[in-house]
Amino acid sequence: MKDADVKKFVREGYAEVIQQGSSCCSCAPSCCGSANATESISKKIGYSNEDLKAVPDGANLGLGCGNPVAMASLKEGETVLDLGSGAGFDCFLAAQKVGKKGKVIGVDMTPEMIDRARGNKQKGDYDNVEFRLGEIENLPVADNSADVIISNCVINLSPDKGRVFQEAYRVLKTGGRIMVSDIVLLKAIPDAIVNSIEMYVSCIAGASLKTDYLKDIEAAGFKDIKVIDETPFTVEYIISDPTVQVIVKNLEISPELAADITSSIVSVKVTAAKLG
Repeated sequence: MKDADVKKFVREGYAEVIQQGSSCCSCAPSCCGSANATESISKKIGYSNEDLKAVPDGANLGLGCGNPVAMASLKEGETVLDLGSGAGFDCFLAAQKVGKKGKVIGVDMTPEMIDRARGNKQKGDYDNVEFRLGEIENLPVADNSADVIISNCVINLSPDKGRVFQEAYRVLKTGGRIMVSDIVLLKAIPDAIVNSIEMYVSCIAGASLKTDYLKDIEAAGFKDIKVIDETPFTVEYIISDPTVQVIVKNLEISPELAADITSSIVSVKVTAAKLG
């Protein structure tokens, strides 16, 4: 599948999330649009009740696989860049951490997401947050301008993860750091899954091997690379997500193979630093 096709389908998939109010593209079990389900997903991946109450309605779409803001140890006055910022959930949480002297920039390639995020910004009156339309492989951000980069279950969607980390390194200041939550593989998954655009949008088909993911970070120049948390997917993902159920049925995947596939998928939280 060509990179341009992947981006097109991913963009369309996440535009549909906005249009339908659905979290079916989430990297966690979903119930397709239920506010309670979205809240439940967010709590399972590390957000507190205070986090959920602190952002404008409509900012949390239940699309993540972790809470990078909680792990990033943000300081007042820092500039934070969110790769794949969606409707702005993590940006708004980060804005509260860095304060009025700090700044948060969200980048997303889906116009509908940017529109929703900017609307949420107005609702919440976040003067220290801005959202930019762009691709994470070609960030619309100046060199050496960010103190911290966060990302939540987005880099796995990129067909060129090495380029993403090169761009992250470029825009970070010396001494800056990244904190990403993402989906990786412990072993290869069947070609039928890899070639399924639906599974790509669902954060599975595009995931790279954990070893390759970490090598891409190192090759970009980062040091002190650490996996600080690793959580396996469970077979409940296959059972509870209606979108994945349809895909599994269409691809004629047996329950045994489905269980083997899910055992290959993990959610990781990775930190690294740009030391010069």
